[in-house]
Amino acid sequence: MLPNAKLGDGGATFLEAIFTATSAVCVTGLIVVDTATYWSPFGQVVILLLIQVGGLGIMTFASVIGLTIARKMSLRSRITAASEIKSVGLEDVKGLVRGVVLMSLAIELTVAVILSLRFLTGYGEPVGRAVWLGVFHSVSSFNNAGFALFSDNLISFATDPFICLPIAFAVILGGIGFPVIVQLRKHIRSPLRWNMNTRVVLAGTITLLVAGTVFITAVEWSNPATLGPLAWPDKLLVGFFQSVQARTAGFNSIDNGAMDSASLLATDVLMLIGGGPAGTAGGIKVTTFAVLFFILLAEVRGETTVNVFGKRLSRAVHRQAISVVLLAVAVIVISTAALMLLTDISMDRLLYEAISAFGTVGLSTGITAGLPVAGQVILMLLMFVGRLGPVTFASALALRQRRTLYELPKERPIIG
Repeated sequence: MLPNAKLGDGGATFLEAIFTATSAVCVTGLIVVDTATYWSPFGQVVILLLIQVGGLGIMTFASVIGLTIARKMSLRSRITAASEIKSVGLEDVKGLVRGVVLMSLAIELTVAVILSLRFLTGYGEPVGRAVWLGVFHSVSSFNNAGFALFSDNLISFATDPFICLPIAFAVILGGIGFPVIVQLRKHIRSPLRWNMNTRVVLAGTITLLVAGTVFITAVEWSNPATLGPLAWPDKLLVGFFQSVQARTAGFNSIDNGAMDSASLLATDVLMLIGGGPAGTAGGIKVTTFAVLFFILLAEVRGETTVNVFGKRLSRAVHRQAISVVLLAVAVIVISTAALMLLTDISMDRLLYEAISAFGTVGLSTGITAGLPVAGQVILMLLMFVGRLGPVTFASALALRQRRTLYELPKERPIIG
């Protein structure tokens, strides 16, 4: 709210400041004012710092929670988990934090250099401006924040692979999670040594990226407001970029408000699923979605156990996944209904905005700034709950497990 954080006279209003701060620290990317023209360089630095702190904090918090849950396992399970992960010791929280920070800075620096050189040589930006653009968008992309320093986000660079692909690469790395990156770094050539989490995250990420790219590209292929005017290689690039961003990053290289309703619905699904655990992505997490898929597959096959990549899935994980999904659906439905009561905007756009906020994505059809104050408060609460809710709720369920000394008689209601 400081006057020097805003361009022009005066400072930002309380709502503008707190909405932007919430969106930045929750690494979402929804905005009520234009980041490029409303905030001064000082204000943009504040946003960048909030994004960095929010991204590092979530990755560290989720990783430490993972260690805490691991300590609750039996000794045999702990030894097995430690031998599979081969990353940090169960007591080495300091080493874990250091690993998260160093890995994040290394990836951000690499992407920042690539983007800075492109802005410098491809667009004639002065050295200082090119470096600032490279650093800002690198940090924003790796932390899946979606804040951009251009009024049209990245629409002006939709057909430039030297801008879009490094950003997409950073988004994917930030979204798959710290544990997966560590294991890939150690055993990239030994897939048999990957644990279940790494296999599920990689398989789910690749499947969703390919499916999202194919669907969005096919639906928008002839849309004159999105992919229609582009050459076919550019259509594929934009389709892939949009599919990546729907995994909770929030950049956009086309106008989301002009997309077909089918594309918006597909994006809703991708945003809700999100990325991997212990990463900068939001959503219910690809592992949660995968668990539900394998439960369904086992039921269809009539199997009594759920097996994933040669390992049996704990029944406690079944309950945790179902609980997280039902909680997410309830929060989104209630919030969307509240937004419908406050505005006359169509349900598909309000649902899109609500899922984007809960999944900490940041994609928007352009209605956020026009919502009433109560509607913007709802989005802020969704961002906060979506950022901390799933990991906190799931870890609480895992840590509160207790064995009862008796069982009640079984009975089955009619299902379906």
